[in-house]
Amino acid sequence: MVDHLANTEINSQRIAAVENCFGASGQPLAVPGRVLLGEGILTKECRKKPKPRIFFLFNDILVYGSIVINKRKYNSQHIIPLEDVTLETLPDTLQMKNRWMIKTSKKSFVVSAASLTERKEWISHLEECIRYLLTKTGRQPSTEHAAPWIPDKATDICMRCTQTKFSTLTRRHHCRKCGFVVCADCSRQRFLMPRLSPKPLRVCNLCYRQLQAEKKKEAEADHGQPEPIRSAIPGYEPSSGDDSDKSDDDKADQWPADTEFYTSEVSWSSFHS
Repeated sequence: MVDHLANTEINSQRIAAVENCFGASGQPLAVPGRVLLGEGILTKECRKKPKPRIFFLFNDILVYGSIVINKRKYNSQHIIPLEDVTLETLPDTLQMKNRWMIKTSKKSFVVSAASLTERKEWISHLEECIRYLLTKTGRQPSTEHAAPWIPDKATDICMRCTQTKFSTLTRRHHCRKCGFVVCADCSRQRFLMPRLSPKPLRVCNLCYRQLQAEKKKEAEADHGQPEPIRSAIPGYEPSSGDDSDKSDDDKADQWPADTEFYTSEVSWSSFHS
C-alpha cells in the first residue's frame, strides 16, 4: 500500500487536507516517502472523562488531536513516531468497549473503537507499520514505556496514603512514574527523568525513593555514560505535562451537545488503498 500511494497526487492531497485542518497550530506533515494510510475517530481515556479524538495513521507516525469541526478543524496536535509504539489489547469495561493501549516511552494512553472489527483493523495496520519500520531500521521493539495515567474518577482517595479524600479544595495529582492518582502530600518530590522531560517531574513518595535508589546504584556501578536522549519530534509531548497537571485534555471541548459519535450511518474509520 505504501509503495502504491507514495509520491502520488492523491496522497499529497490527503496530507495537505490534514495539515489544513490543524492550521497554524499543527506541524508540517508532508515529507518525502510519507503516506497517509488511514484515519478515524477513536475515544481516548483522558484524565477527566473519555473524549473523542481524531487519529491519522501514516506509515511512520501516528497523529491525533482534538476535534473542533469534524473534517474541517482540529487542534492540540500530537505526533508519535511508530518505531516507539507498542500495543496492548485490553478487556472491556462497563464504560468502554473494544479498548487497547498505545504505549510509548514518553506517553501511554488507552483508546477504544466503536466496534471489535474496527479495533482489529486499527491494531492490524499499526502493527504492520511498526514491523516494517523496525525491520527497516534494525531497531528492537521498545521495552520502556511511560505509565498511563489512571483517570481522576477511578478513585476518591489518594492511591498512596489511602487517607486523603479528594474534593474541590483537595486536588488530584498524578505521579509521572507510576501514573497513580495521589494527593499533594504524597507527591511533593520532583525527579529528573530525561526520557520523559528535560524538567524534573512530579512523582509520588514511593517512586521517588525507588528512583533515588536506582540512581545511587547506577552511580556506585559507575556506568559512566548517561542514557542518550533521543531528539524530540515537534508536537510529541510527554505524558508528564507540567507541574500544574494541566494538559490539552483539560480544555473545554467544542462539540455540539447533540453530536452522536456512534451511529450506524457513519463510517468510524477509513483506511486508504
